[in-house]
Amino acid sequence: MRVAIPARQTIWQPPIDGMRGSAYKDGLSGTNPGRPFLPAFGRLDRTPELHAIGNAMMQEVRSAAAGRKKSAIAAVGSGGLSAAGLAAAYQHYESAVQLVQGGKYEKALAAFEKLLASAPPQLVERCNMYISTCRRQLAQSQLSFLTPEEHYDYAVSQLNTGYYEEAREHFNRILGDHPEADYALYGLALLDSITGRSQDCLRNLARAIELNPKNRLQARADNDFQSMVDDPRFTELLYPEIP
Repeated sequence: MRVAIPARQTIWQPPIDGMRGSAYKDGLSGTNPGRPFLPAFGRLDRTPELHAIGNAMMQEVRSAAAGRKKSAIAAVGSGGLSAAGLAAAYQHYESAVQLVQGGKYEKALAAFEKLLASAPPQLVERCNMYISTCRRQLAQSQLSFLTPEEHYDYAVSQLNTGYYEEAREHFNRILGDHPEADYALYGLALLDSITGRSQDCLRNLARAIELNPKNRLQARADNDFQSMVDDPRFTELLYPEIP
């Protein structure tokens, strides 16, 4: 008795390009010439149920990958701190800032230096900035000057290096001890011009000229008053003889 041999099932294969060895022709897989062939699963005869299951599985894979990516980015941005650790770092930072605002520079310096050792990346630069500010303020509190003129030279050095608030503080300290120090008023007027405080500039310069008329001649040649040259009140102050 002869055993019947089942007919071999013919499996469809995409045509192979002889030159490249890839099935990119006729849009069978949607690939381009020269790229490796990837099976075009969407072209097979699949039931709607299988199609839905496949889509759901692919969606889960994409969601899981996106979640892992976001977690990795968050971990880098927080310096590896947990959510609780990050919240604690920000609370520590805000407390240290309040110490600076209250003028408690020594305590603030200690707080920022402690935080800096474990601060997340987004706080490191701010901590360093406040540490520099605290050290500068502590150094200034220990300064002593033999004469008002020596104090004035220091205030001008602060202005020239861009520490405008420190310069203003020292000019005002000079005036607190010597109300008729015309040079300190002139320095304040310069600082007001540089920082855009036109009304204060006019008031301080007028008082400086009143105390010492030579300040008028000096102001005419001073480039630091450049922001005031278009103000008619400034012109009238420097050139009162012009009608």
